Amino acid sequence: MKLPQFSDIISASEVLKGFAHRTPVLTSRMIDDIFSCNLYFKCENFQRAGAFKFRGAFNSVSNLDDQSAAKGVATHSSGNFAQALALAAKMRNIPAYIVMPETAPKAKVNAVKGYGANITFCKPTLEARESTLDNVVAETGAVFLHPYDNFHVIAGQGTSAFELLTDFPDIDTIIAPVGGGGLISGTATAAKAMRHDINVLAGEPQGADDAYRSFTTGEFVASVNPNTIADGLLTSLGKLTFPIIREKVDSVITVPDEITIEIMKLIFERMKLVIEPSSAVAVAAIYSQKEALKDRKIGIIISGGNLDLDNLPWQNNIVK
Repeated sequence: MKLPQFSDIISASEVLKGFAHRTPVLTSRMIDDIFSCNLYFKCENFQRAGAFKFRGAFNSVSNLDDQSAAKGVATHSSGNFAQALALAAKMRNIPAYIVMPETAPKAKVNAVKGYGANITFCKPTLEARESTLDNVVAETGAVFLHPYDNFHVIAGQGTSAFELLTDFPDIDTIIAPVGGGGLISGTATAAKAMRHDINVLAGEPQGADDAYRSFTTGEFVASVNPNTIADGLLTSLGKLTFPIIREKVDSVITVPDEITIEIMKLIFERMKLVIEPSSAVAVAAIYSQKEALKDRKIGIIISGGNLDLDNLPWQNNIVK
């Protein structure tokens, strides 16, 4: 099984030039004081389609030959990869077929429709996603591009960390959220190649802690009935992402939704950044370990900013 290497991330960065945004890195002295460290926010919420997912989607679509691409591409996604693949397919002028759980945020569904993709809804389970997708692929002949467990997707996702560490080479710790593991796999691959002594962390919701359990036991643990507001972090690790995480990630930090929501509000209020719960998980993980990480220079991959503004977590009395 071939795993993406740093050279593949470099190649992906060349593919993305002129198509993906080189997203800004923001800092805040006030947030640094609260966290007792220096934080560098790599703002993928400003990426095309509102999340880092565009990097992997565009790289994977670009690596398809014309014959394979002609019938279109297909995937299953709760929202961010759905939007990213729909946009990448539109840019290549090929069809996109997206399977989405019926519980997917309305804003993400509308965005996918806006990019012209064909949506099929399913029950909010991995089994339902995969079986529905199988039917769609059989009917259309489209190429299935896995939302995270795909060689070119992982390489594309790693370009965010590559940019961050190119701009700020003295960062000593880097963190990204983990769901299926595409982002953290690419992040860890880039980071460990660029700085062998860097500390690579993953943030995960306590209510969807399959990556933490897989990482700590060394045995794959599936995500079963996850319960978290971080809708982008509900899926299990993949055959490519799990071994990369085991080899290159130093620690997986889990945080309760209550802290994630409070950190999400803090970043909204103090930095004026719209970040979705999945992004806030990584920031909350740093906050939960702020004593251990005191005075560190920490890069945070802010994975996305796609959320339903009519259904914000603190509007539902989740936290009082």
